[in-house]
Amino acid sequence: MFSRLANVFKGLLSLFIKDLERKNPEALLELEQENLRQQIANFNQGLAAHAGLAERLISQVRKQESEEAELHARTTAHLRAGNKSAAAQNALRLQTLARELEENRRQLAQAEETYQNLTKAREVAVAAARSKIEALKGAINDMRMKTAMAEMNEMAAGMVSNIGGSGDTLNRLHEMVEEERTKAAGRARMARDAMDMSEVNLKEAEMEALADQALADFAAKEGLTLPSQEATQTAAAPRSMGGNPQAESQ
Repeated sequence: MFSRLANVFKGLLSLFIKDLERKNPEALLELEQENLRQQIANFNQGLAAHAGLAERLISQVRKQESEEAELHARTTAHLRAGNKSAAAQNALRLQTLARELEENRRQLAQAEETYQNLTKAREVAVAAARSKIEALKGAINDMRMKTAMAEMNEMAAGMVSNIGGSGDTLNRLHEMVEEERTKAAGRARMARDAMDMSEVNLKEAEMEALADQALADFAAKEGLTLPSQEATQTAAAPRSMGGNPQAESQ
């Protein structure tokens, strides 16, 4: 009896959780991203421990290589000096050390290979997970956009049947806007008519006089002759008439 009730509660809870996940996919995706970051951190800790083991093997191999070179030199020296017993002991130690060094080198090579494989596996797994997360982000955004479009279309469909009820309000709003726009146009015209243009015309005349003076100074400096105003007007007259020169000559 209690087990059946427990199953019912579990089923209801599962449905409730699935409904929450369906309504909040971003939260579920963020949770998965956090889990991925935690997994990467744990993996990196194990990888760091393995790298430490490899470093200890490297240190041990270097130490044994140095000891091997020293024993080789001592064995050679004792043998040349005729110390057969000392040379034999050093040779035996050298033989044992050579076997240990070979084993440590083999373990070091395996450790390095394992480290490289683990690093590569981590990069591949992380890249695949990130690619899937980015794809899910795009799918979620597309889902949200399509859901919003569907809601807008549903609202528009509902407005079609109700838009007639707001006609009076829209008409009043249009009248108010037109009234305010007319008032604003009248104020603008009054301000434009009240503008004093004498100062503007005076400033324009001053600017033209300064420009003419600057041109005269430049011509005097360069030794050029400015055309007179009458000649300029005479030269400009045919162009402004727009008639046929041959007809005028006749």
